[in-house]
Parts: sequence; C-alpha cells; structure tokens
Amino acid sequence: MTGEAHVPLSHRIPDLGALELLLAVARHGSLGRAARETGVTQPAASSRIRSMERQLGVALLDRSPRGSRLTDAGALVTDWARRIVEAAEAFDAGAQALRDRRDSRLRVAASMTIAEYLLPGWLIALRAERPDTAVSLLAGNSAAVAGRLLAGEADLGFVEGLSVPEGLDGTVIAHDRLVVVVAPSHAWARRLTPLTPQELAAAPLILREQGSGTRQVLDAALAVHGGLAQPLLELSSTTAVKGAAESGAGPCVLSELALGEELSSRRLIKVPVAGVRLRRQLRAVWPSGHRPTGPARDLLSLTARDGRARP
Repeated sequence: MTGEAHVPLSHRIPDLGALELLLAVARHGSLGRAARETGVTQPAASSRIRSMERQLGVALLDRSPRGSRLTDAGALVTDWARRIVEAAEAFDAGAQALRDRRDSRLRVAASMTIAEYLLPGWLIALRAERPDTAVSLLAGNSAAVAGRLLAGEADLGFVEGLSVPEGLDGTVIAHDRLVVVVAPSHAWARRLTPLTPQELAAAPLILREQGSGTRQVLDAALAVHGGLAQPLLELSSTTAVKGAAESGAGPCVLSELALGEELSSRRLIKVPVAGVRLRRQLRAVWPSGHRPTGPARDLLSLTARDGRARP
C-alpha cells in the first residue's frame, strides 16, 4: 500500500520570526510596541509585515495614526500563526530536553595508559566546565574500547593502537613512545650499548595482552626482525606489568607516560634500543559519521588544550 505523494510547502509560508511579529502586533495593537518586544526597529517591523502581506497576497493590517488593527484576513492568519508558533515552541522545548538528556551524562571508554595517565586531568577540567554532567569511565585495551563504541556503550573513546579501528573515525590527540625497562638488578641495566632489534625480539618479555595498543605497536615494530619471542608473562594491566618488572622477573616494554615515577626513583631503568621505531599515536575515536557533540565534543576540545598531550 503506497501513501500519498509528499507535497512540499509553498514558498508563500512566512518564517517564524514574521509570524511572531504579527502576533505581537495583535497583542499590542501597535507596530511600534511590537517592534520593541521582538527587538527590531519600527521601520524594519513595518517592512517585514508588508513583505509578509505580499508573500501571502492579502492585507493583514489597517494602519492609522491611532495604531495598527488586524484586518479580517489578518485576524484569521493570526489564529493560524498562533498554532504554528505554539507548535514551534513545543518542538524547541522537546529538542532542548533531548539536548539536556544528552548533556546529563558522558560515557568514556579508554585504553589503559590514557585512562590512568591522561584522562583524570581532562575529566577534572571537564567537571569545571560541565558540573552537571555525570561521567562514567570504562577502561580496557584498545580492542575493547572499539567494541564498546560500536555497541553504543560509549560516547567517546581513546585508543593507542597503530590505526583507527574499523567502523570508527578519529583524530590524533598526542604521541607517545614505548620504552624498554628493567629492574636495577637486571643485566640490561648495566649495558653500555643500545639493544638491537634482534636482541629485543629474541628476549622473553613481560608484555601486555593481545589486543592492547602497546602490544600492537610492539608486534608491528619487531615483525621484520623475527617477531616477538614467547612472552615471559602476559598481563592485562600496566600496573601489573610494572610490578613484575620491578620484582626482577624480566624486561618489559611500556608507555613512557606510565613510567615517570618509576624512572625518576630508579625503581626501573630505561634500556636504550637502536634501529626500531617504538613511537605511537594516541587517538580519540567515535563511531563513523557521528562527530562528537555536547560533553563529548567539549572533552575532545580539552585534549587539544592539554600541554602534556600535544603531538
């Protein structure tokens, strides 16, 4: 069953501003007072009414030194205008309610390094700008972040992988570098020459799990050098990896962002590596075709203003 063909609105339909002006004239019986109420000059108001009369093809006002009075046609048009303006006000109120509901919460999904070392500062800044927005943070590896966004469980995500995951759009918000670190007791802590890519690839390492951005970058960097050896340990959090390395279990490769305290206190020692690129991009991501709005847009803007995270 087919419906009736849609008929587009006539070019003779006045805009809402003109209809609001006509209603103001009807209330006050004066074009001057209607002009003041709607925030335009009297000549502009008069010109707008005359333009509407030409558009509709009927006279709306009888003008006299004592004021402006609606014609019979003007009274009828005013009744129609009132219904249109009331419907527009209801539409506007409904749209505002939708925006308020959207702005009342923000669901963020972030990979572990960003969630632990960058997002707290951004969320504090967002709280100052949007104190009424409730923020929830879901932390996981980059693959989990992409999954949450695609499932509609998050409004904005942050990932550390090699590229924008399929089905998402994104923008680079910062650069980061992976570094090799060991406990002071490890033999590599006393090396006088950098590790070669082959030495790093052949060594059993304490690693993040498959699906993490850190692991993706390391796998790709060492693929041309024989690939990673069997991991010594695979752990699902940066904190756990650092703890295992500090205990002397073996070397690990982590984000430099995550190692500031351990390196400054020399609980872990950075080991130079030559001939392999361990630099990576940190990205904000969102479902393809759905640019962030409301609090998500504001949070994205804050990442660009953060001096610690500038590319």
